[in-house]
Amino acid sequence: MNYLDNIIKPKQANQNTLVIFGSILILISFLDVVLLSVFDINLTGSSKGISFFLPLLLGFIGMYYIRFDHTNFPLINRFNKSLNIDWLNSIFTLLSIFVLLKFVPLILNWLIFDANFIGTAKEDCTGGGACWVFINVWLKRFVYGLYPDSETWRINLAFILLFVTIGASYLAKPKFKKYIILFLLFVFPFIGLSLISGDVGGLVYVETNVWGGLALTLIVSIFAIIFCFPIGVMLAMGRRSELPVVKYFSVGFIELWRGVPLITVLFMAANMFPLFLPEDVFLDKLIRCIIGIILFEAAYMAEVVRGGLQSLPKGQYEAAKSLGMGYWRMHLFVILPQALKIVIPGIANTFIALFKDTPLIFIVGLLELLGMIDLAKTNPKWLGFAAEGYVFAALVYFVFCYSMSRYSQKLEKRLSTER
Repeated sequence: MNYLDNIIKPKQANQNTLVIFGSILILISFLDVVLLSVFDINLTGSSKGISFFLPLLLGFIGMYYIRFDHTNFPLINRFNKSLNIDWLNSIFTLLSIFVLLKFVPLILNWLIFDANFIGTAKEDCTGGGACWVFINVWLKRFVYGLYPDSETWRINLAFILLFVTIGASYLAKPKFKKYIILFLLFVFPFIGLSLISGDVGGLVYVETNVWGGLALTLIVSIFAIIFCFPIGVMLAMGRRSELPVVKYFSVGFIELWRGVPLITVLFMAANMFPLFLPEDVFLDKLIRCIIGIILFEAAYMAEVVRGGLQSLPKGQYEAAKSLGMGYWRMHLFVILPQALKIVIPGIANTFIALFKDTPLIFIVGLLELLGMIDLAKTNPKWLGFAAEGYVFAALVYFVFCYSMSRYSQKLEKRLSTER
């Protein structure tokens, strides 16, 4: 009777035995889900219709027996603290792990094990998984769009110069770094744009309506990020200004652009804006769309920066004024450095949202990465492979967005003054 009581009501004296017993039950529950999902082997006698019931029951009992405030097993302690605090937490933990064990193998089979990677035509995709041949054949178009094949070296050169300049800004001495950053922000974009379009050096001119793919996504994103940030800072300062004209202009601008969807802004920039230009003035559609994105994102950036400005105590302003600093010196050397450091997560979030909003330019006829995928999937020779294209696009966007997120976290940690 005492032995049964110890099993039903776990006691600290039998801790090691119960933890081992509970761990075995949990492993059996996990193994049952894996075997039934992957190999169709029924370990506990549960049917596929209720494949989670018996494993869940075994896992729940096992979680109950390992749930001690402290054990001699560090891994069990961490598991209990984060995933097995109480009975409800244990059920959610088990269900989450079961779902992963059931569906991750199916996803991996489609992505890798049953997929086709080598070939040049649709007929080469004979497996039951993904047809990555589709991505391989169309990769150049996904990267460069309809840009002439013989001129793609210009795009490559522009981005190589960009990466070299960014690398130089990290390696250069502090006294030279500021000049490299100024060149990167205000000179290089125009050099790169001229190189890609062919406006310099007697290069063949390439119209923007054939630009596309990932290159166009990056071009739009880089220009928008470079210019929306300073405009947003100025609008944030203007909204807090004591000059009525500056203040109400900034308020009106921010509220106007935040009150309309980006898709409307792009449509107006591409189709309506030329109607307001003089007859002898021409502004390329790509430039008009980039300007629209810049103004749209600048309004959101302004509110992010304003949050940082409002978080600073008045003592910072008073201290700067006591040193004889004027308005601009006070903001450039005292206020903005502190405010921008506080809102680094918000700034990074705005940049990431901007990067993910670039596919909307597809509605005005500019074929960026997703636009090229939509074009490729409608090709009669490659019908039925939209999923592979969207998975590829998702991976590309994840890599860039995750990189921006990690860099912002690193920058936030490096500038942190907390000890």
